[in-house]
Amino acid sequence: QVQLVESGGGLVQAGGSLRLSCAASGRTFSSYAMGWFRQAPGKEREFVAAISWSGSRKYYADSVKGRFTISRDNAKNTVYLQMSSLKPEDTAVYYCAADTFNRVVRTSPLEYDYWGQGTQVTVSS
Repeated sequence: QVQLVESGGGLVQAGGSLRLSCAASGRTFSSYAMGWFRQAPGKEREFVAAISWSGSRKYYADSVKGRFTISRDNAKNTVYLQMSSLKPEDTAVYYCAADTFNRVVRTSPLEYDYWGQGTQVTVSS
């Protein structure tokens, strides 16, 4: 079992920055990949970024590449999403998720078996 708790969301103006955190507990954090996803009203949940268990491999959606950075601190059981140059279209509920099954980092939400409760990010224009 893995428990995930996100924090760091909020309201920010376009062009601003936010850092999301996701604290994990339960199963050994350094043994599984982590991902960030988001869901805007009326839209499907979409991939944002993912990171391997060691942090050596990182993947990003094209829409956030160059603006968002995913990282993890295995000593603190925490994964981060640093978001910069935020746009109104980044507005969504952001979820962190754990993939405790696959050895290869995945980008589909269907591959992730544990999810946090989500944190709202609102970017005003």
